[in-house]
Amino acid sequence: MNRKTVYTIFALAIAIVVYFFEAYQKDEEKKTIVNKGGAIKENTNTNYLPTSTTGQIVHHQGYSLSYSEQHEQAEWVAYELKKSHLLQNEFKRPYFEIDPAVSSGAAHWRNYKKSGYDRGHLCPAGDRRYTYEAFNETFLTSNISPQEHGFNSGIWNALEQKVRYWAKRYDGVFVVTGGVLNGNMNTIGDEKVSVPNSFYKVVYDAGKGNPRMIGFIIPHQDTNRSLREFVVPIDQIEQQTGIDFFPKLEDKIENRLEARSQDSQWKF
Repeated sequence: MNRKTVYTIFALAIAIVVYFFEAYQKDEEKKTIVNKGGAIKENTNTNYLPTSTTGQIVHHQGYSLSYSEQHEQAEWVAYELKKSHLLQNEFKRPYFEIDPAVSSGAAHWRNYKKSGYDRGHLCPAGDRRYTYEAFNETFLTSNISPQEHGFNSGIWNALEQKVRYWAKRYDGVFVVTGGVLNGNMNTIGDEKVSVPNSFYKVVYDAGKGNPRMIGFIIPHQDTNRSLREFVVPIDQIEQQTGIDFFPKLEDKIENRLEARSQDSQWKF
């Protein structure tokens, strides 16, 4: 074997070792990020988190989510909206980024490009203006779902503003929201991100000895109808999604709050 051949083999061996070492490092880095995402954060109120039908819960500083790999989006995003959170800090809008804490791999933002759908926030950026980190987190792709523009900027935006109004009026609420991920749905992009036919939102006010809850299911289309027309019992949302929204509440309280519509107890 001549010297040139030995050098070639030696260089190839080094290249292989470097490749596998870098792959190992990336794998370990990924595991670290995923493990960090699975850890409960200091701002996480676990008493009000729903059940996960996917077993893939991720906790960020400003919200938690249950990711559905089948539909390439969260089946729910949950967060506490305190009165103190409702600041009007003007932050530069960041680019959307893939959520590295999703172990199965969150959808890429390019799935939405030229799809005709908005990248609809589930936890709104407007609810997380109290720090830049919290605001920035809302632009992770695990926190978005395909939404028609008229729906996103219309009835859905009106509901988000109403939730902020309640957070101010009642000194904080807990919010769970997402698309209803069942039935025949269109998909977008190479990763086939599901387009929900309707979206839901559940709002809970622990109150002072007088807890209340309100739920909405809104068809995924532009509409001029009032928000009140979309109020439904929480039990109905649970039936459509398979999610148990407040499993840690005392059964007597949970059953009472979820069984009937309570729009009369909320200021519209």
